[in-house]
Amino acid sequence: MDYVFEKKWQDLLIRIEKDFGMPADVQGILFLIGVQELGLGFGKFKKDEKLNLMHIAICRLLEPYGYYKFEGTDGEGWPHYEATKKLPSLSSSQQQQLIKEAILEYFEVES
Repeated sequence: MDYVFEKKWQDLLIRIEKDFGMPADVQGILFLIGVQELGLGFGKFKKDEKLNLMHIAICRLLEPYGYYKFEGTDGEGWPHYEATKKLPSLSSSQQQQLIKEAILEYFEVES
């Protein structure tokens, strides 16, 4: 992995840990992005809602790459995305790298 990327990733983890007072990992960050994109603030979410929030985050993160397109929100305010092209076959480590890159881009834009 390249040093600059890893430094940015570690800096983001430290920033999130500082802001939220708990260790950060990819799944936790996906959850936070999902909550942010839902726009209803923090609350108690059921297990299936947590999974849906993470799905929203992944769709939002991969939208700039052309894999998803935002369709709109439903009656309860949940965002919905349409898959626009098939994701390439990636190894687990390649998937993790893509998600981390997309997370860094999200926070650079959102900051």
